[in-house]
Amino acid sequence: MRWATLYARSRQVPAAFSALVPATAGLWFLTRGSWSPIPVMLTLTAGIAVAAIGLSGQDPDLDRTAAIPWPIRRFAHLALIGLTAGGAVLAVQELGTPTVDISIILRDAAGLLGLAGLAATIAGGQFGWTLPLLWAAITPFVQDDGSTTSHIVGWMLQPPGSATATWTALALAVSGTAAYTAWGGRR
Repeated sequence: MRWATLYARSRQVPAAFSALVPATAGLWFLTRGSWSPIPVMLTLTAGIAVAAIGLSGQDPDLDRTAAIPWPIRRFAHLALIGLTAGGAVLAVQELGTPTVDISIILRDAAGLLGLAGLAATIAGGQFGWTLPLLWAAITPFVQDDGSTTSHIVGWMLQPPGSATATWTALALAVSGTAAYTAWGGRR
């Protein structure tokens, strides 16, 4: 398993994990009296953003010469980011009384993860945090007027039964994961 250790170090996994824990705990502590979809969105965004900076290595040419196919590693890396960030939110949610529906957490984690994959593919792994953070910064200011556009742009704060929000998150998750798995971070 030496390759896994080297891979984790080259992708700044220890640094991302050491930032994920205090960010998640800190956001929960600040909002423990009002744990709602907005703090959940912020916590998921923070978790995915800190881990997404490692979506590419320091030497893209070296990455492309590995004996084990990179698409498998890329998919696993992206999936582990989503599982870790979503698991952290679910764990801290259990510490308080008000909870957010698990389907919102899963939907938002999948969509944010797709955005991170798209950002890494388009701009490079070191910029994997940009699209999730940008979308999360815009979402709370979208006025929900009942239109499809407002449901698409504000998908992270829609209720659990919103088909438009679910399809938006699913489209982002599939396209981002497929793009990053196939091509990896931009050179």
